[in-house]
Amino acid sequence: MREPSPAAGDPYAYGHGSRAFHVEHYDLELDYRVRTNRLAGVARLRVRTLEPLHELALDLGPLVVQQVTVAGAPPARHRHRAGRLVVRLVAEVPAGTQLDVLVRYAGTPRPVRSPWGEVGWEELEDGVLVASQPTGAPSWFPCNDRPDDKATYRTSVTVENPYRPHAHGTLVRRTARSGATTWVFEETRPTPPYLATVQIGRYSVVELASDPVPQQALVPPRLAAAARTRLAHHGDIMRLFTRLFGPYPFATYTLVVTDDALEIPVEAQGMSVFGSNHLGGLGGDPAAGDEGRRLVPHELAHQWFGNAVSVAGWRHIWLNEGFACYAEWLWSHESGGPTADTLARRHHARLAALPQDLVLADPGPATIFDDRVYKRGALTLHALRLVLGDAAFWDLVRGWTARHAGGSASTDDFRAAAAEHARRSGGDPLVARVDGLLADWLDAGRLPDLPPPAPVPVVSVTQRLGQLLRPSRGDAPA
Repeated sequence: MREPSPAAGDPYAYGHGSRAFHVEHYDLELDYRVRTNRLAGVARLRVRTLEPLHELALDLGPLVVQQVTVAGAPPARHRHRAGRLVVRLVAEVPAGTQLDVLVRYAGTPRPVRSPWGEVGWEELEDGVLVASQPTGAPSWFPCNDRPDDKATYRTSVTVENPYRPHAHGTLVRRTARSGATTWVFEETRPTPPYLATVQIGRYSVVELASDPVPQQALVPPRLAAAARTRLAHHGDIMRLFTRLFGPYPFATYTLVVTDDALEIPVEAQGMSVFGSNHLGGLGGDPAAGDEGRRLVPHELAHQWFGNAVSVAGWRHIWLNEGFACYAEWLWSHESGGPTADTLARRHHARLAALPQDLVLADPGPATIFDDRVYKRGALTLHALRLVLGDAAFWDLVRGWTARHAGGSASTDDFRAAAAEHARRSGGDPLVARVDGLLADWLDAGRLPDLPPPAPVPVVSVTQRLGQLLRPSRGDAPA
């Protein structure tokens, strides 16, 4: 039976995306004027049909479509309304057909409405912030807006001098011409539309670390010294996570700090975005307090959980946020703050005082960003770690990121992976215990009790791993 498109059958999609086709590559040419907030764009999409179809339904917000052409199919006509650009073909094409779609568009970009507020392209006091999770990508380019439809990208951004843009991917070319500069970025790793981004501002570059990949911050010049101080430990966080989670999945990592205050930080592919109000609390110094220590590791962890391994649909968001929240606790432990177990029990007590009506595996579309999803997701991982033991748990985590890198995964995929590692470690009795634990944490509304703490006092995470595991490749233990 043909699987329905999210617009028809997935309440978490809110009418975005289609399962009838896959976008393999986006080539975006953007010309943007900061002072007038005017965007002119040309999007070239290489599309592969997954079923016979006579029209493509792309997601695109309130911009003016000037031209649409399709190569690989009979001549097309189009209509654009209510956030959908429907390109109708004269005749049906079979599954497996490659279509090269060109869309020329322009207008005044702005965030698009969603059940979680306005998301997408947003003007700053002097620049641009693009935060597209979960449905904001159509605010600035036509796309198949699904978290599991991952493509490669080439993004060319022309802006007035002295503004500096940063897009997902690696900067491969910069060309200056009278009063403006064109910056070209290429992303060869599969990327879902919501993690595609452009940030624009008057930024200076602060180099943070070079191991295991280059790490930099783009900050307003007035904040450069503060960024060097507050982010001095970033290389340590990266090294911890590559040891725990596996090799960093992209070529570089960039932190953007806007001159504006932001409510929350956000992640994009190979990038995280913070507000100037966050800078005072960023970094690894325990004296900065728990709030300061948790922001940077949370967003960095998303490069593995959410970006390299994306969710198959938004109902599985605990796989992104649970791991990112747990990463906060791991860094706290490593940097001399409260241990992961201490933080887990502290948050368990807080969740126990809240309504017991959230089912983690299916929280409901309106609740995907509820803090209970984040904290209960992290608690689920901690409970699983206590039952499996450190060696099997971290083997599971690194196996998860290696197996699904560049793709998407679901809650059922995680259950299967946990059962596989339980069988290796303890046979059928441990499999039954792990299956029961995950059923309690993922499928029931009532908050389960945490297993008792590990009987051996837990030293720093990296020391503990050194005691338990033998290195097998690079700096990632087997």
